[in-house]
Amino acid sequence: MTTLGGVGAVTTPQLVDVVDTISGVRAYSSGGSRTLSSCNVERWGLRIEHPTPEDPFSDSEVTWLMPELGVRLTTYRPRSRHARSTPSVLSAVRVERDHRHWQTTDLLLGLAVPGGTTARIVRSEEFAAAVAGRVLRPGDADQALRTVHRTLEELSNVNHNLTSWLTWHGIYDSWPPL
Repeated sequence: MTTLGGVGAVTTPQLVDVVDTISGVRAYSSGGSRTLSSCNVERWGLRIEHPTPEDPFSDSEVTWLMPELGVRLTTYRPRSRHARSTPSVLSAVRVERDHRHWQTTDLLLGLAVPGGTTARIVRSEEFAAAVAGRVLRPGDADQALRTVHRTLEELSNVNHNLTSWLTWHGIYDSWPPL
C-alpha cells in the first residue's frame, strides 16, 4: 500500500493479470502465478479454473472473462460439499488479448451476486481511494462506473439471476459451472 502525497488516500496499485492460453498459466502483477487446471477460449470470452490450496474454505477459483461486457465473473468452489456457497462476483475489467495472451486490468469496482437476493456493489472504498490517489485513470474510473451500473440494472431486470443474465447476453453455459 502506498500513501499518495497530500491526498491522504491509501491505495493499492492497479491489479493486472495475464493468462497465457497456450501454457495454461495465470501471472499476477504481484509476481505470483498459477497453473490452470482448465483454460478454454469460448465464443463469449475465456473460461479458466485453478486450485486454491492456500484457502482453507475453497478448493478452486472459477473465472470467466467476458471482454465484450467488460466483466470478470468469479466464484469459488468450496472444499466441503456441506459448505455455504459464496456470492459470485462480477468485477469491472479492461481486457486486452491476442492469439495467446489475455491481459486483464481490474477496475476495482464490482457486484456481489449472492443468488436468490439482490446484487450489491462491492469494493467502492477501494475504488474511491484509487480514483482519489490517481491509481485509476479517469477513463478507467468512468468505464468501471458505467459497467457496474449497467450490469446492476440488467441484473435487476432478471431478478438478480446470473443464469438469466448470462442467457440474455447469449451465454448458455451453466453458472456456477458444474
